[in-house]
Amino acid sequence: MYSFDLIVLIDDDPINNLINKRLIKKLVLSPYIKEFLEAEEALRYIQSLNRSKKVLILVDINMPVMNGWDFLKEYAHVESNRKDKIVMLSSSIDFQDRQKSKDFPYVDGFIEKPLTFEKLKKLL
Repeated sequence: MYSFDLIVLIDDDPINNLINKRLIKKLVLSPYIKEFLEAEEALRYIQSLNRSKKVLILVDINMPVMNGWDFLKEYAHVESNRKDKIVMLSSSIDFQDRQKSKDFPYVDGFIEKPLTFEKLKKLL
């Protein structure tokens, strides 16, 4: 049985998305995994989803145009009624980034790259 109806990966690095997608598939968390290289595109896609869908969103912090923090602010503005699980997935080892993620009440966790089975299982 799947834990999520859909998993959304948001990272400007296609290699990271590919590796993370393969790892997530092995964990059998969802029948569907959607990858985005741009946060704006991911946000538009999420807005189009039925609000009853159980969605896990893994978002990188450092991206061009709309970074992870900007994504979170815009998500809060346009999707305040959703019940998605959002996890920051970043190469940042800056303690301030981890603390800043706690300023967003709808962020459920922070994982430092690389994503591993253990890190994801521990969070979920």
